[in-house]
Amino acid sequence: MTVSYADLRETRPGAFSHECPTRTVLDHVMSRWGILVLASLSDGTLRWGELRRAVDGISEKMLGSTLRTLTTDGFVNRRSLPSVPPHVEYSLTPLGEDLMTRLLPLLEWVSENADDIVR
Repeated sequence: MTVSYADLRETRPGAFSHECPTRTVLDHVMSRWGILVLASLSDGTLRWGELRRAVDGISEKMLGSTLRTLTTDGFVNRRSLPSVPPHVEYSLTPLGEDLMTRLLPLLEWVSENADDIVR
């Protein structure tokens, strides 16, 4: 069953309005780096350096900011292990996993059509 935008507005009045929290969540999840970090973590737990390499082109500052936001939102779990040097792992929470089951088909579609769209 396909849900339309009109259906969403009818069942959730005020959703997606200027003051609705949905705008904030969409900004975090669909940001340039947010979606790439989430997609990288959909393959499993990664350490900082592994995640930085997986998200090609992201700066350390932007990776840190994006991870803090996604962790605060409840999509990413940060696990710090006591070691020298510090060992920190990142993984998706159950909420993040649920989100990615819905977003991965979109990413697949974008990947399949990006060349034609950009042309």
